[in-house]
Amino acid sequence: MKKVLIAALCLIAFSAAFIAADDSLKSVKDKGKLVLGLDDSFPPMGYRNDSNEIVGYDIDLAKETAKRLGVALVTQPIDWNAKEQELNTGKIDCIWNGFTITDERAKAMAFTKPYLKNAQVVVVKTGSGYATLASLKGKKVGLQAGSSAADALEAAKDFKASLKQVVEFKDNLTALMDLEAKGVDAVVMDLIVANDNIKRSGKAYAVLPESLAPENYGVGFRKGDLALRDAVQAMLEAMAKDGTIAKITTKWFGSDISVVGK
Repeated sequence: MKKVLIAALCLIAFSAAFIAADDSLKSVKDKGKLVLGLDDSFPPMGYRNDSNEIVGYDIDLAKETAKRLGVALVTQPIDWNAKEQELNTGKIDCIWNGFTITDERAKAMAFTKPYLKNAQVVVVKTGSGYATLASLKGKKVGLQAGSSAADALEAAKDFKASLKQVVEFKDNLTALMDLEAKGVDAVVMDLIVANDNIKRSGKAYAVLPESLAPENYGVGFRKGDLALRDAVQAMLEAMAKDGTIAKITTKWFGSDISVVGK
């Protein structure tokens, strides 16, 4: 009985020490800023406008969240292919940029609950003759290196095997430029980003009706930074209740497609 009691006390002490060691929220508040890592060419989630300012849907959400936490938001452009390294070395506090929650990422990071639903889709040039995934057999397809598009394509084994070549680009905009120049025949990317680009650019792109994978966006933190993760989640839920998220989402997408608290 005494041994069991001692073991229980040790477990409690260990748990308390572990919880106390998570000073992630305190650290952000002490330095007075939340450093957000992003690909700054990922409209409408986070990108540079004509004045070279970083703006976007995620930026508006993060600014309001930081304000409610009592800190300033700092946007830090990163190499998306090295995003996990940027996070784990402490250069950024979170990844908040149309960041897809995957099983692999969830093992390495702490995520908020999903705040937007999305899907990986294939974009082609209008009039190209490509209307289905099968029609791209033997063709070249582009995507952003290190993105969830790459994961989705990897999972769609039959489709990937049917392709002649998969070309990786630094970002989606570069991939779409190559599609425009006929360097690739199609681009795999986020549906939300694809629709925004087609709307704003006015270019003759089309999204194929077959999606590769449904997915959810979340905010990623270091594995042990649960206090900071939970504080951000609480702010998002409060913003959903008071209508702030609905207002921001409608501003960027024309309607409230957010899933926080739903």
